[in-house]
Amino acid sequence: MATFRQLHKFGGSSLADPECYLRVVNILREYSSATDLVVVSAAGKTTNRLIEFVEALDKDGRIAHECLQTLRQFQLELIEALLEGEPAEQLTATIQQEFTALGELTAPLSEAQKAQVLGHGEVWSSRLLAALLCQHDLQAVAQDARAFLRAEVGAQPEVDRARSYPLIKEALAQHAHCRVVITGFMAQNTEGETVLLGRNGSDYSATVIGALAEVDRVTIWSDVAGVYSADPRLVSDACLLPLLRLDEASELARLAAPVLHSRTLQPVAQSAMDLSLRCSYQPESGSTQIERVLASGRGAKIITSLDEVLIVQLTFGHGHDFDRLESEVLEGLKRAQLEPLAYELEPDQHCLRLAYTEEIAGGALEYLQDHAIEAEIKLKEGFSLIAAVGAGVTKNPNHCYGFYQQLKSSSVEFISEANSGLSLVAVIRKSETSSLVKGIHSQLFQAQKRVAIALCGKGNIGSSWLSLFAEQKAELEKRRGMNFELVAVVDSQTYWFDDQGIDAISVGERFDDEAIANNGNDWLERLGSIQGYDEAVVLDVTASQALAEKYLQIAQQGIHLISANKVAGSASSEYYHQVQDAFAKISRHWLYNATVGAGLPINHTVRDLRESGDDIIALSGIFSGTLSWLFQQFDGTVPFSELVDLAWQQGLTEPDPRADLDGSDVMRKLVILARESGLDIEPENVKVESLVPEELQDLSVDDFFDKASVLSEELAERLKK
Repeated sequence: MATFRQLHKFGGSSLADPECYLRVVNILREYSSATDLVVVSAAGKTTNRLIEFVEALDKDGRIAHECLQTLRQFQLELIEALLEGEPAEQLTATIQQEFTALGELTAPLSEAQKAQVLGHGEVWSSRLLAALLCQHDLQAVAQDARAFLRAEVGAQPEVDRARSYPLIKEALAQHAHCRVVITGFMAQNTEGETVLLGRNGSDYSATVIGALAEVDRVTIWSDVAGVYSADPRLVSDACLLPLLRLDEASELARLAAPVLHSRTLQPVAQSAMDLSLRCSYQPESGSTQIERVLASGRGAKIITSLDEVLIVQLTFGHGHDFDRLESEVLEGLKRAQLEPLAYELEPDQHCLRLAYTEEIAGGALEYLQDHAIEAEIKLKEGFSLIAAVGAGVTKNPNHCYGFYQQLKSSSVEFISEANSGLSLVAVIRKSETSSLVKGIHSQLFQAQKRVAIALCGKGNIGSSWLSLFAEQKAELEKRRGMNFELVAVVDSQTYWFDDQGIDAISVGERFDDEAIANNGNDWLERLGSIQGYDEAVVLDVTASQALAEKYLQIAQQGIHLISANKVAGSASSEYYHQVQDAFAKISRHWLYNATVGAGLPINHTVRDLRESGDDIIALSGIFSGTLSWLFQQFDGTVPFSELVDLAWQQGLTEPDPRADLDGSDVMRKLVILARESGLDIEPENVKVESLVPEELQDLSVDDFFDKASVLSEELAERLKK
C-alpha cells in the first residue's frame, strides 16, 4: 500500500525566533509522518540582512562588518536558545567558520558569489531545524537543494525538471526513513554555481520539489491561514476562502498577491499533488485548499492591491503595423515569463503600456532592449494597482459597476480586463490603496449596506431616540436590509466617537468618560472619512444655530442629514436653497420631516399634494403643542412660570422654553410649511407676538427660571382681561 507523503514548507515568518521554531516542531509532530519532506526559508529577516551586507561591501566595510555581526549574533542566539550539548557545539563551530569566511570577502563580488552569500540563510535554517527535530525525537536530516535542483541564471530562473528528477530521486533514497529538511530559494547551474530562484522563490522550490518527489500534498505554512477575500490586515471582515480553484489562484498569483507567487502554482498544475495554505501560528484557524479544477464562478472572490507598480510605455512609429507589433511584444514577454500585470493599448497613439512590479520591470526592460523592439521605451514610476479576482468577474454587471464606482474619485491610468475573464485590474496614480480595498470589498461582498450614524444632541429628544434605537435596531435592520451603527454622539462641548460602534444603551452612563472636547469640525471630518461603511448620516435633534450653520459642511463631507432642527429650514431663503442645492448636487438626502408635526408626515403630505398638481389654499392647525398645553392648563390657580417649568422638565418644550414662548418656534414651522407649499417666504414675513418680557430675553435658561415670576405676573394680567 502506497504511503501518503507530504511536503511542508515554512517561510521566514514561521522561523522568526526560537518560539517559532518550537511551534514548527509541534506542527511537524502533529501533522507530518516520518518520511515527509520539509522546505525552509531563511529565518526572519536573514535574507534582507545578507542583502544589506552584500550592498555594504561595495560602499562601506565598517557597515558591512556591523551587518555581519548582527547576523552572527542572531544565528548564534537561535542555536543557544534551541539546542543543547554536542549538536549545539557542532552547529556553533560550523556557523562560526562560515561567518569568518563571509567576513573575508572583498568587493567586488561576482553575481555567482552574491548568490552564494544570499543562500546562507536557508542553509542555516535547514541545519538548525533538522538538529532541533532530532533533539525532540523526530528523526531528520538537513539537505541542500543545490545537490539536486538544476537551473540556469535568468530574470525568472526555471528549474530544469528533466535534469533534476534523477538527482532528487537519488538524494532522497539515501534518507528514505526520516524527515528531510531541504533548503528553499536556490538551485545550481551547470558550472556548479548557486542560482537564486527569485525573492519568495522558496514557495516555488517547495512545489517543484514536491512535484519531482511525487508527494501527495504540499502545505505552505506562513503567518496567515490561507487566501482571504482581502488582506485581513486592511479589511477587518475579510473572510478566509476554504476552497480556491486553480485558475483563480493562478490569476491571484500572477497579480503578485503576497500570499501566492506566480511560479508556485505551475508545478501544481503540471502534477497530481494537492496544495494547501495554512497558518503556523494558529494551525487550527482554517486553511485554503487549491482545487484542481477550472473555475465556473460568477464573479469576484478576492480584492488585492499593490503599492509599488511601474509602467513600461512603448510608443511605436506611425508607419509601423501597430497591431502586429503589440501582439509580438506581448507574446514574446509571455514566453520569457515576463507577462505584465495589466496592459493598455492606445492604437490612436500607437502606444502600449505595461504594468509591472518593481522586481520584474527591470527584466522586462532588458528583454525589450535585447530584442531591439522598434519603439520609444519609457519607464514610469509612481503607480498602484487594485484588482478584483474571480471567475466571471468581467461578466458580472454588479461587480463591474461596483468596481468602477469605487474608483470614480481616483486618478485612474487605465483599467484592464484579463482575457481569461478572471480579473478586473485598475492601475492608478500611487496612493493609499487601503481605503479603496475596503470600499470595493464592502460594495462587492458585503451582504448588507452599513450605515454610520452620528447623533447630535443627547437631551430629552436625543435620549428618547437612543432608547428607541436600542429597542428597534434589530427590527429596523431586518426590515431595511441594512446594518445601522451608532458611531458618534455629539453635544455642544464634547463628543464620543467610535467607528466600531457605540451601544446606545450605554451612552447615558459612559458618555462623560468616553467623550473628548468638541473642537470645531473634528467629529464631522472623522465621520466624513470613516472606513468600513457605505453611507454616513448626521441626525440633528438639537435646536442649535451653530450646528445648522454647519449643514453646508456636512454636505461637503458627502454625508446624509436628518434634521429635527428647524433653524436651517426656516433660515433666509438664500441659505435654505444653498443647503438644498448642496445635498442635491452630491445625491445625498436632507430629510427634515421631523421639524413640523412631531414626526407625523406633514411635510411629506404637503409635498405630495403639490407634486400631484394640487394648489394648497390654506394650512391651519395647532402649530405649538407646547403653547397649546400651557394655555389649556393655565387658569390662574398655578403661576404660569411653574407650568412652563413643569413642561420643560417633561420635555414638552424646546431646550430653551423661550423659543416656544416668543413665537419663534411657531414662526419656523410656518416658514417650513409655507416653503413646502411652494411659497418663497422669508422668516420676517411671519408676524409673531412674543410672550417673553424684554428683561427676560437675554438671560441664561437658569436665570430665566429664577426671574420667571415677571412672566407669571404678565400672564395673570392678560388672563384677567
